[in-house]
Amino acid sequence: MTRTHQPSETTAPATSAPTTPARVAFVGSGPGDPGLLTLRGRDLIAAADAVILDRVTSEAEVRRHARPDVEIIDAGHGEQGQELTQAVRAKLLVKAAKSVGPSGLVVRLMDGDPATFNGLVEEVRACRKAGLSFDVVPGVSAVTAGPTYAGVPLTSKASGALHVLSVDRGLDFTAYASSDDTVVLVGAPESIRAGLAGLLAAGRSAESPVALSERATTVNQSSVATSLGAVERLFSGKEAFGATMAIVSPNVDLRDEFSWFETKPLFGWKILVPRTQAQAGPMVDRLEGYGATADVVPTISVEPPRTPQQMEKAVKGLVTGRYEWIGFTSVNAVRAVRERFEEFGLDARAFAGLKVAAVGGVTAAALREWGINPDLVPSGEQSAAGLLEDWPPFDEVLDPINRVLLPRADIATETLVAGLRDMGWEVDDVTAYRTVRAAPPAAEIRDAIKGGDYDAVVFTSSSTVRNLVGIAGKPHPATVVACIGPATAKTAQEHGLRVDVLAPEASAISLVDALAGHGVGLAVAAAEAGQPVQRPSDKRPASRRRAR
Repeated sequence: MTRTHQPSETTAPATSAPTTPARVAFVGSGPGDPGLLTLRGRDLIAAADAVILDRVTSEAEVRRHARPDVEIIDAGHGEQGQELTQAVRAKLLVKAAKSVGPSGLVVRLMDGDPATFNGLVEEVRACRKAGLSFDVVPGVSAVTAGPTYAGVPLTSKASGALHVLSVDRGLDFTAYASSDDTVVLVGAPESIRAGLAGLLAAGRSAESPVALSERATTVNQSSVATSLGAVERLFSGKEAFGATMAIVSPNVDLRDEFSWFETKPLFGWKILVPRTQAQAGPMVDRLEGYGATADVVPTISVEPPRTPQQMEKAVKGLVTGRYEWIGFTSVNAVRAVRERFEEFGLDARAFAGLKVAAVGGVTAAALREWGINPDLVPSGEQSAAGLLEDWPPFDEVLDPINRVLLPRADIATETLVAGLRDMGWEVDDVTAYRTVRAAPPAAEIRDAIKGGDYDAVVFTSSSTVRNLVGIAGKPHPATVVACIGPATAKTAQEHGLRVDVLAPEASAISLVDALAGHGVGLAVAAAEAGQPVQRPSDKRPASRRRAR
């Protein structure tokens, strides 16, 4: 006889907690410029278990915002490079949502805005069929951003109605033949070509201004203005213009005064930044703000000192009141001391009663991030010499302790140590970290450096000059060389490099600004000579120039 267990009055029946199904968020990634991603989109990417890409956004860009363990799936192209159908993308989406499990989050990045010329409807239906909940986060559409980045306002007092047409399918253009209307055509180059021919055949004036744009909103954007009657020549020449957007509008005539993107000082420049990724962030952001792209190539590797006893003794001295001052001469020094403090279970409170000096604004910012507000930052040149200018001499009456701690690199110069000792201070010059030459970059990077693919290189120290030349070779003579200060410039010249730009202040931001000023000077000189603006890499033989 089979017996069944009957729960007693005091035993609650077992129940399984309901599970929350995976969620899908359709996020507009913008038309190409990474800065056009919305804050809501960025936050969702940061929380995602999986991100499904479209055709524009790169995996590297997603990883800037996502968790390290995020799964990234390419839904733009298949393994053979073929463009995936909408049905295949929908299946990938549902499969990914099921794989992340209950309560998981899948972000489906869609180029531009999800609801504009995208397959949102089909993928939403697939989610509903699979029982998945979803959100939609609108994005900046190529329809509005593309003309704006090309310098063409969509509306003005001179223009009439606005029409946005997808020309990947047949259209009757007779309704859009008015010379006052603005017509935006989006699609593949051949479709754009056919659409413009259709407008002309439908009666739109051959004199109608037209702007064509390819790779819109990116630093590789190229735009050209012409007329409807002359536009065919751009499609039929030896180097056909690969336009994916055309704006037919009287507003195209405003382009000279409205253009803002392609006239940036470093627009389209490819800049080499010989620095570690951890240090290069502010420089890269500044360069991108001027319209450039930056390749970061580490030339040094920061490693702990070979023997840790000296740093351990210094930290003990900090805690026990051995020092009156501690001077930080780099962000790496701040990082090295902070890491050693954390190993010993200490924090910024251990600096109570200690005077803190920082060699410049970037080092001071690293200290403030740690919770330490420096007492001394150079008022003039941000360097060891500038720090010495403002450092007070030892005073037996005012200073109870006459000792200074300098945690520095193993290859640091003696300028600061010697100067402090001349002012009466006892100095403990401690090796906090070692700088060793980094491994050589990939062969294609080395070839690009020596072949002149880079428009400029920015050197932030003498060691970056020596190490770059050592691991990758000398930059091409056409490459603009920018240096952070006189000492760095002297080292560059000793290595046979022509220094074109010298920063007025010893900071990375000042260096980038000075390079942008150089770019403005080149543009002004070209305009005065009645010539088109050329990037430095364009001055090489045609066989060596990179495709734009």
